[in-house]
Amino acid sequence: MTLFRPLLILALVTLSLTLQAAVPIPSPPKVAASGYLLLDFYSGKILAESNASQRLEPASLTKIMTAYAVFRELKEGNINLTDEVLVSEKAWRTPGSRMFIEVGKRVKVEDLIKGMIIQSGNDACVALAEHIAGSEETFAEVMNNHARRLGMHASHFINSTGLPDKDHYTTPEDIAKVAMATIREFPDYYKWYSEKSFVFNKIKQHNRNKLLWRDNTVDGMKTGHTEAAGYCLVASAQREQMRLISVVMGTKSEKARASASQALLNYGFRFFESHRLYSAGETLNRARIWKGNKPQIALGLAHDLHVSIPHKQYKKLNAQLDVIPTITAPVQQGQEVGQVRIELAGETIAEVPLIALESVAEGNLWQKAKDAALMWLE
Repeated sequence: MTLFRPLLILALVTLSLTLQAAVPIPSPPKVAASGYLLLDFYSGKILAESNASQRLEPASLTKIMTAYAVFRELKEGNINLTDEVLVSEKAWRTPGSRMFIEVGKRVKVEDLIKGMIIQSGNDACVALAEHIAGSEETFAEVMNNHARRLGMHASHFINSTGLPDKDHYTTPEDIAKVAMATIREFPDYYKWYSEKSFVFNKIKQHNRNKLLWRDNTVDGMKTGHTEAAGYCLVASAQREQMRLISVVMGTKSEKARASASQALLNYGFRFFESHRLYSAGETLNRARIWKGNKPQIALGLAHDLHVSIPHKQYKKLNAQLDVIPTITAPVQQGQEVGQVRIELAGETIAEVPLIALESVAEGNLWQKAKDAALMWLE
């Protein structure tokens, strides 16, 4: 897609691109679920939701957080994929779905991860938790620490598996946050979520995410089911430059969760589009800086700026750059010096800080005196 390239100059500039009238967006499909959410991965914009902040039992959606915690341990070098984990009796006896590891035997971390993600093995979760933290209870504390860091303030984890507990809960909104973090931080590990089957101990099991067979743009993530939680599914799909994440919790059947997820994804891709407007570190403007050792300073963004907008409305975007009236040295790289605001049909759809892309030190006495006189004349 063509990037949005408004001309941004000093002080305040508004670029208005006029075109056809806004196209009304139809209501999202009706989904028979306790809660659901559809959002754009790159912009974070919610495109459809119902009870997205309601506490619900996650069942095996828990394993998205379990896997995230394991991936963090791998990244930090605390464990390795080739480590061999001694299977405890507790792990072996864990009820529910299994990858069929055997007590007293050693299994590689990589195999346990695949057993957890592809086969939804509760036994694999417990084995990994014990290997990392000594006990599943301590590992749950690690999970909760990550949840707080990711802003999952309505979630609390008691175990690594998702087996029912009154104090074990999350929300569609929160589980989407850890799903996004997984895709963003661990693209290489995320690929395991797209694998359709895994063989361990001569037993082949298929991934329970039926969308992997129905829609070749779906590349993850995870199913879940208990009697109390109902049938749940987090799905992610990439079509061209747009990635969507759907979270469906509390449906009545495997078919219902797959159909609901597919309907949400189709709705999002049909009626919305995603654009990266500016890249992190890209110079959007050069502003006058006073009393510095140089006359201008480069301004831009700390992070890529993405927006989600209704289909075929890109040319109606307005970009506005507000720079503070006077920038005076010294200025540190990353210091906020204004705002970039994106509008569509008079509504602000994105607003992010404009920052200094470089540091500028104070000038010498002559430079400061000269600029002081010029500022007084202005």
